Amino acid sequence: MNKILALLFIFIAATQIIFPQESSFYDAPFGGGGGYVGGWIVPNVNGINAQLKNFGVPNLPSSGFYTSGGSGFIYLGVIPNLRIGGIGFSGSHSTSSTTLINISESGGPTPTYVNEMKEAIYSLSGGGLTIEYTLPFIKNFGVSLGATIGRGSLTVQLYKNIGNYDWQYFWQQAENSTSSIFSSSIKNSFWIFNPTLSFDFPAYHLICIHVGTGYQLTFGDSWTYDNDNKLLNVPWGIRGNSFFIQTGIYVGLFSF
Repeated sequence: MNKILALLFIFIAATQIIFPQESSFYDAPFGGGGGYVGGWIVPNVNGINAQLKNFGVPNLPSSGFYTSGGSGFIYLGVIPNLRIGGIGFSGSHSTSSTTLINISESGGPTPTYVNEMKEAIYSLSGGGLTIEYTLPFIKNFGVSLGATIGRGSLTVQLYKNIGNYDWQYFWQQAENSTSSIFSSSIKNSFWIFNPTLSFDFPAYHLICIHVGTGYQLTFGDSWTYDNDNKLLNVPWGIRGNSFFIQTGIYVGLFSF
């Protein structure tokens, strides 16, 4: 009996997806699913770029960068049109430069030139609980207003080196305060609250196309560097606040 009921439920749900305009049996969306979500996030990198200029690498792009992750939702049923779910994402962009430098000892007879490579990697990641309300007066596809509440982080990693070198040279440079080998990172951990607007379009059988946008607001910031030491007096404008767009493909049972 349970198998028959499950098959009946799947059949009704699939019918709603394929022929939503022909059915008025349900007066509210139901079902749910999840899948891959790609996106584009646009943080304010002006404050970081001001410091990267002194480090010696080109600016990060103000146009943003790609993110990837996953998300999903399910309609509660108890409260019509309300759905809950979750999302997680991450993305990064790097900028680098190469400079020819002399690493020979001061006063040495023959200069030794090598390429000094510098790189900065800017990363954003986050995730949390999604709560959304699907507008009831729009039929056959979903338009939902909501928010994401969760945690996120902004990380900047800095690297300076001269390419390949042997074991002994590495440790010699580690003891040298003026070494051409350097790496460090700073991290901003925060809570996020993201107002969102999303569109969900039932496609073929059990597939739904998801498109969403919103703005990431951060609060409760905490800055650290390297092995969790506190980083103090960070300019207020260097934060994870960001506009974003996301799109993906969900697999599940959907009826709008």
